[in-house]
Amino acid sequence: MKPAAAHATATRSGRLELKSNAALVIDEAQGLTLYAKNPGQVVPIASITKLMTAMVVLDARLPLDQPIIIDRADANGAKRTPSRLKVGARLTRGDLLWVALMASENRAAAALGRTYPGGTPACVEAMNRKALDLGMPHTRFADASGLSSENVSSAEDLSRMVRAAYEYPVIRRFTTSRSHPVTLSDGRVLEYHNSNGLVKNRTWTISLSKTGYLDEAGRCLVMRAEISSRPVIIVLLDSWGKYTRLGDANRIRKWMEATLPRGSRTG
Repeated sequence: MKPAAAHATATRSGRLELKSNAALVIDEAQGLTLYAKNPGQVVPIASITKLMTAMVVLDARLPLDQPIIIDRADANGAKRTPSRLKVGARLTRGDLLWVALMASENRAAAALGRTYPGGTPACVEAMNRKALDLGMPHTRFADASGLSSENVSSAEDLSRMVRAAYEYPVIRRFTTSRSHPVTLSDGRVLEYHNSNGLVKNRTWTISLSKTGYLDEAGRCLVMRAEISSRPVIIVLLDSWGKYTRLGDANRIRKWMEATLPRGSRTG
């Protein structure tokens, strides 16, 4: 780490107290770590997994307009979680990708993995391979949806995944949409909404977002946002309360705006 980055972490972290058990805030433009709390701790990441699922699906250049039918296998792994996609529902791959990323729809993510060339095992293998390629040595994926507690990573690794995911225009668009209607083959329309309430908050400028929740993972949130006129990557893992991750994000923004006035330079 560069001396300026070490200084930024040491002097500013003392003024910020977050509830999340692991957290990382990075000034992306200058590569400075502004805040770190247990950044190397390896923990379950729940639906943050879906960012990697989306990247490998897009890497495979599969047609987004291809119809896919929700299979019983897509529902089996998601029995613990509610889903509005019934077995037999027919959607395009693009719609599945949209609701998986924006609304964290688990059956949609499972269907994306199942219809990957070679099926779910090949999809998971591609996810793990890409994690290594991105320099994420502490990351391991076991499924495409994030319902497995064996999907683990660290805040440091996830900051790299957010940076990589931001390079995909589709992921940027889908993860920051406030809502998206899905028309089923029988004509019914399902309206999905973003699982990150900050996306609809006009005081935030968010260019990538993903939430996650699992009993073993707690509440998780990763974002790329603009604060004080600079791009920032935020990783919040294992937040204990329902709204704590959003509260932590707001605390980070207020802290940055007070510590780093608009137009100032870090380092």
